Amino acid sequence: MSHRVVVASMLLALTAGACGERAVEAPAPGPGKELPVSSDLAAKSETLRAVVARGRLNCGVDQELSGFSFRDNRGVWRGFSVDLCRAVAAAAVGDGNAVNFVPVTADNRIELLRTGKIDLLTRSTSWTYSRDAGEGVDFAGIAYYDGQGFLARKSLNLQSALELNGARVCVQSGSTSQNNLADYFRANGLNYTAVPAASNEKAREIYQTEGCDVLSADISALASARSVASNPGQHVILPDVISKEPLALAVRQNDPAWKDLVHWTLNALILAEELGVSSKNVGELAEDSPVPEVRRLLGVDAGYGAKIGLDDAFAFRAIQAVGNYGEVFRRNVGVESPLRLERGLNALWNAPQPGLLYAQPFR
Repeated sequence: MSHRVVVASMLLALTAGACGERAVEAPAPGPGKELPVSSDLAAKSETLRAVVARGRLNCGVDQELSGFSFRDNRGVWRGFSVDLCRAVAAAAVGDGNAVNFVPVTADNRIELLRTGKIDLLTRSTSWTYSRDAGEGVDFAGIAYYDGQGFLARKSLNLQSALELNGARVCVQSGSTSQNNLADYFRANGLNYTAVPAASNEKAREIYQTEGCDVLSADISALASARSVASNPGQHVILPDVISKEPLALAVRQNDPAWKDLVHWTLNALILAEELGVSSKNVGELAEDSPVPEVRRLLGVDAGYGAKIGLDDAFAFRAIQAVGNYGEVFRRNVGVESPLRLERGLNALWNAPQPGLLYAQPFR
């Protein structure tokens, strides 16, 4: 039996499966459709009900950050953060293109999430104590391990950020970068003049026109800024990393079922890379793999999707839509992209050069 038939049968009539949960028919995505509920937990997810009813995920992304979220020449949204939105949409409503991308800023992102204007925030947002404990949001998993650094013109001949005493530093206002900057200069007894900007794009523009000496942001954002500069080879990212920035997917705090759905969709992409499942072989492995965890992940062994309110093919759809984590990274910010970022901390835990990426067991 082909995997298409398997998936179709899951969607039409999932029978009683593992853990004694009863799955019900999952309707095709689209406005006005009923929520494909398969457990009491999922029935409590106001966000999932709203997403399925409108047939589209409202996803908050950076306004213009090369490699992470940007419109191409045809106006199509692309990037690492964009693909994470598509993965969740594929899992939740069956269509990776069923996404309304909402450009957000550092200042309004949390408010838009809290008030329901967006269902998911994939824009570069650090998981911090203050946000998690005090701003009415929850984090559903770390998507990218980063750290703050400095971009400088090669002509300044800087070897370290410790040489920046008296420098003018462009930084995005309302971001953790602004606070980290103050902490770093204070801790090292250095003076500086902050040049705040309303967005990453604006900070980059000020830096490019020499309105400041260096640009400070997450290193991924600095690589993005350098890649779109008119003269990328004349800029260097200094070796100093002054903070830990776990960039995470954020959801509203009052919807634990939706948090689980988002978390396990991200986890599925990470686990798929670890298990050798990709967008190219996902169909083949769903039909033929004897590996128990692969079979559970791809919905061949029934009963797992019901735990987060979906049919068993949710992870299959996410992987098919965007690929595994390694594919998403490589295509958008890695060796196949203008940014050419190394995996570093974002490598799998068992890679030849191990990173921090670790998927929880799918069982």
